[in-house]
Amino acid sequence: MNWLMVIAGAVVGAPLRYLTDRAVQTRHDTVFPWGTFGVNIGACAGLGFLTGLASAAAVPQALQHLVGPGLCATLSTYSTFSFETVRLAETGAKYFAAANAAVSVVAGLGTAYLATALAQAAVG
Repeated sequence: MNWLMVIAGAVVGAPLRYLTDRAVQTRHDTVFPWGTFGVNIGACAGLGFLTGLASAAAVPQALQHLVGPGLCATLSTYSTFSFETVRLAETGAKYFAAANAAVSVVAGLGTAYLATALAQAAVG
């Protein structure tokens, strides 16, 4: 049953990642990959919040599988982040490549931490 929940989450997460990435990136006239950055931060927030809820209260395992490895794992995209960072460096946008790597990691970890704390505080 858990694998069905992962698949159900992935069915939503993968197209949501692609559509959100395209929608965000078309609104920015820059080489910085704002679309990938946005979906990765959103996934960090979702997974952090789920982690906070699961550590502070009983969260059904099926819901954990749906949101965690299903939705959030397919919403985030480490491979695209890596590819875009290398592409930026190869095309001479080394500042953007370094900024993408540093800001994505720091913002992702910070977002996950804050979302975990928010969920724990909300549950009490």
